[in-house]
Amino acid sequence: MTSYRYRSSARRSRGFTLMELMAVVAIIAILVGIAVPTYQDSVRKSRRGQAKSDLAEAAQAMERYYTINSTYVGANLNTIYNNPPQSPKVGTAHYTISFDGAVTANSFILQAVPSTTTGQDKDKCGTMNLSNTGAKGPSSIPAECWNK
Repeated sequence: MTSYRYRSSARRSRGFTLMELMAVVAIIAILVGIAVPTYQDSVRKSRRGQAKSDLAEAAQAMERYYTINSTYVGANLNTIYNNPPQSPKVGTAHYTISFDGAVTANSFILQAVPSTTTGQDKDKCGTMNLSNTGAKGPSSIPAECWNK
């Protein structure tokens, strides 16, 4: 006598159903929607930190210029700051360091303007200023822009 194996009417499932696949895609989309903006904010914050460092370095170069010449007038950032012989600047500029207004014999204000081509202009802090007295501004930006 031949025995037959009975198979259940429900077949074993192989693979995923469309609903399971759509659920996974939705979860991934939510995670990406949270992770990407957070990552971009961290990158902007890092670049802002570099801009603060560059402002301080340029201010130190201005002070060295003042020590030698007894005036800030005539200082050229391209000469005294951007091309130091020991460490040439390389990479993509996310901020542009320049003077904010006229340089006088006894004062200057440096500014770091965010680049629009690299997306840094979307940073909440915007343009940052540093004067010869160490005053940080402008007053319209949040204090956390300078503290962190």
